[in-house]
Amino acid sequence: MEPQEVDFAHTEGAAKRRREKAMGLARYVWDRGISGQELLDLTDSTLRKLARAAETNPPSTMETWLTVVELLDQKTAWAQRHPDHPAATPAHRDEKIMWVTPPVQPWT
Repeated sequence: MEPQEVDFAHTEGAAKRRREKAMGLARYVWDRGISGQELLDLTDSTLRKLARAAETNPPSTMETWLTVVELLDQKTAWAQRHPDHPAATPAHRDEKIMWVTPPVQPWT
């Protein structure tokens, strides 16, 4: 009988650590007012810089970033249901422009 190969990236412990990392990243991203779609539109290089700014080692796979997007969507839905709660407003929205370039408005 041959020993089974273990997929260490998908063990219960790895999933827990991935979720913890995603939570920290989602907090940082939410506080800057970056949406899930805007996050997905960022380049790999920018995502790595964003993770480092959040004092987190950059995720090695997109799986963690997709979890961040899910968490952002949940937080956005919660914020819409609780608009008067202090946590429903990103604390550092002014820093969004450091990560997400606003669309260029055409001359009219």
